[in-house]
Amino acid sequence: MAWLDTILDTLARRPVCGYVVGGEPFSEPTALAALALVAQERIASARPALDWLAELQTSEGMLGLNHDEPWPHWPTSLALLAWLAAGDDVRYGQSIRRAAAWLLTIEGQPVPESDAIGHDVTLVGWPWVETTHSWMEPTAWTVLALRAAGSADHPRVREGTRLLVDRLLPSGGANYGNTYVLHQELRPQVAPTGVTMMALAQLPAADARVNASLDYLTHTLGPHEAAISLAWGLLGLAAFRRVPEAAGTWLRMSAVRTLSGGREPIRLAALALAAPLQESPLIRLLERTEAAT
Repeated sequence: MAWLDTILDTLARRPVCGYVVGGEPFSEPTALAALALVAQERIASARPALDWLAELQTSEGMLGLNHDEPWPHWPTSLALLAWLAAGDDVRYGQSIRRAAAWLLTIEGQPVPESDAIGHDVTLVGWPWVETTHSWMEPTAWTVLALRAAGSADHPRVREGTRLLVDRLLPSGGANYGNTYVLHQELRPQVAPTGVTMMALAQLPAADARVNASLDYLTHTLGPHEAAISLAWGLLGLAAFRRVPEAAGTWLRMSAVRTLSGGREPIRLAALALAAPLQESPLIRLLERTEAAT
């Protein structure tokens, strides 16, 4: 895939990257760039990003946005995934242990029960910002990272999994954290649905909302989907081995648009991560961990 080589070459030139080309580095795009490069066996190119994340990590185990903005700490789960993808590289062992241990200490805060809120407000997952309510994407990324780190059976991870299922919409898909507000069902969004499906991969899918969410992605994704939404949506389907036949074409079209536009590193990294589909590290990490248990 010529477009994939172009993306990887672009990321390799500056793997410690920001949200815009040439911008100050941030931990989210840097972690995703590292994951994308490792996925394509460009570990030497990923090393500066992996090392930068390790330098950014505090002794307690968490990472902020960058050196100038040390808070909030939601990118810690993405850094953990990047270090785990590096495999047996012992230089990141301490970073992995610290990040996993810190994530298990962070709890989203319950809110008072109300007829106006449709989800179970007592379930504890992970917040975007410490001391606030649990939300879908930070919980999904953290469940995915901790499962990949071997903590699938930890009570926090099991409860986080229950939260993810509880917040799936009855008609399928996920919003950013709510199901009903004022008795009105909210609309699903592709990106949080895709990340949630990745986090729920290889777990018993007894709840009908899981299959309904996969159906939502199947019927919604197409060639004009935004790059990050397309990437996470396709990986959510790939985690359940439901990849659309046209997935490769859609990724190529999105890559061409992104490469001819702003070339934002986070979009390039997401597309590169989705390119292997079922072989993406975001899926293979779980398969490797499950096989070892």
